[in-house]
Amino acid sequence: MRKQLTILGSTGSIGKQALDIVRCHPDRFGVEVLTAMNNCELLIEQAVEFQPNTVVIGNPDLYSKVHDSLSRYPIKVFAGEEAIAQITEMDGVDIVLNALVGYAGMIPSYTAVVAGKTLALANKESLVIAGELIMTEALKSGAAIIPVDSEHSAIFQCLMGEEPGTIEKIVLTASGGPFRGLSREEIAPRGIHEALAHPNWTMGNKITIDSATMMNKGLEVIEAHWLFGLHADRIEVVVHPQSVIHSMVQFMDGSVKAQMGVPDMRLPILYALGFPERIQAAIPRLDLLHYAGLTFEKPNLEVFRNLSLAYQALDAAGNAPCVLNAANEAAVRAFLNMQLPFLAMADVVEACLEAMPNLRHPTLDEYISTHHHTTEKAYQLISERTWTS
Repeated sequence: MRKQLTILGSTGSIGKQALDIVRCHPDRFGVEVLTAMNNCELLIEQAVEFQPNTVVIGNPDLYSKVHDSLSRYPIKVFAGEEAIAQITEMDGVDIVLNALVGYAGMIPSYTAVVAGKTLALANKESLVIAGELIMTEALKSGAAIIPVDSEHSAIFQCLMGEEPGTIEKIVLTASGGPFRGLSREEIAPRGIHEALAHPNWTMGNKITIDSATMMNKGLEVIEAHWLFGLHADRIEVVVHPQSVIHSMVQFMDGSVKAQMGVPDMRLPILYALGFPERIQAAIPRLDLLHYAGLTFEKPNLEVFRNLSLAYQALDAAGNAPCVLNAANEAAVRAFLNMQLPFLAMADVVEACLEAMPNLRHPTLDEYISTHHHTTEKAYQLISERTWTS
């Protein structure tokens, strides 16, 4: 039976690769819903090709263009972020793939699990912002959450058939990004183009900058805490420049299981969409003879401070990870707009963590309020201070 998909963020990197998978496996997957925030041209092209039941454009100003372009097709068109959240509850959908970027993905993840949908989660920020709430609702509704991030997919695969009580620790691997091995003094003058030059992965701008600062790995630590129910001291990060081992699990008997493959996001996307089956795919195979060696390093927390700030936020609990994420989103946006130096992004995050009040068990409304107030605080700090680091 074909699985019907809702793809949130179909015009982004993950969304486009998911549609590549649908093209290769039309007998396995159909497209019920496509959404985009602003890229209406590509959304229209995708809708014409895949003929979904519904499309949603997040920016209401673009509704007329999308609606008029698709008027001759039997496709419903809606607009607005609220509509994106609402369509996750739609009947006839087997899997909701959340490939939205940042905070925008949190409420759709929440509504999907409340509705009991299987959630293929590429939006790590959902669990960073509101992990306690989303996991609680998933438990109530019976919704399955299948990770799409390559690291969490690797852990998920390594844990198949294992008892939860046998896990000693998990090890998340990091490429180290474009500035691996450099000192703060060497990184300080680097600009946008250098920060976006990731050595292994092709990703969107936001996640690529997060990789360069290692905030991406910090967010993954928090996501792993909620997905796998492990305390921070049992979640380790190692730098693995080759990006061949995607992550590992160490068990109580000393055994270690690792999931390996070429650095291609189509692998974890296909695994999540096909789960519990593995599906034949025309994706390049890993040839270890092409690698002179696989190396591992400890992350430099003095240079890449965002990783240590993420551990601090996880330890503080409550809404602290939400503050971390909101401050980081504002800082990354400022860096990409040339309003903030690269190393100062961590300074903004740290200042917001110190300034914002901690709420121990926030409601959905309190998470939303925390995000907006932290964003305002971050922009205030960015505009008021002279950032030179």
